[in-house]
Amino acid sequence: MTNAGELRDILAAGQRIVFFGGAGVSTASGIPDYRSKGGLYDTTDALSPERILSHSYFMDHTEEFYDFYRSNMLCLDAQPNEAHRAVAKLEADGKLGAVVTQNIDGLHQKAGSERVFELHGSAWRNYCMKCGAPYDVHDIAAGEGIPRCSCGGIIKPDVVLYEEQLDDATVAGAIAAIAQADVMIVGGTSLAVYPAAGMVHYFGGDDLVLINKSPTDYDRFATLVIRDPIDQVMGAATAS
Repeated sequence: MTNAGELRDILAAGQRIVFFGGAGVSTASGIPDYRSKGGLYDTTDALSPERILSHSYFMDHTEEFYDFYRSNMLCLDAQPNEAHRAVAKLEADGKLGAVVTQNIDGLHQKAGSERVFELHGSAWRNYCMKCGAPYDVHDIAAGEGIPRCSCGGIIKPDVVLYEEQLDDATVAGAIAAIAQADVMIVGGTSLAVYPAAGMVHYFGGDDLVLINKSPTDYDRFATLVIRDPIDQVMGAATAS
């Protein structure tokens, strides 16, 4: 791993590290990403996933939304990979201040990370749109058709769909953590989805590290750019 040594040195010097991750962080856990070749957006037919995963489609075609959601978005048996575990280790060592993730899979928390800003929500949380009652994700996964609350309301995943705004408190927390960081590691994301991608602009620290298989528009601003698989890179850079 040619860049692991450089990354290890950056992590050793950092005292307020922030990890910003996208779908590519979880591919080694068996969860497909979205925009790369062979990803979710490359393999579906008929309606685009962007359309199916929109607020208006959820409201107008709720049963069809859940057919797609259960088949493609719920990966409840997935386990953290080396990238998730490496990030959790940095936090446990007092080096990392926060994780900012675009993922809804909850794998950072499974790995042991505690301060996680989930920009797009979490598939593990669900609530009734009528009375607000919480529901377990396994109830959603095991069911068929439109899941409904005992009050009759429709149950919605606590995820941010297209056409919906990010949670203000989550965004504020993520921006504050990024602004205070001296090292920012961006991994597994093309930085093409806004407003999340724009959060990189709030970083004014010493070292910006980009770990992604394909180039991004932010590569020219980075201290270090790595094209190797992020699970291998992070695992090697944090190995004892």
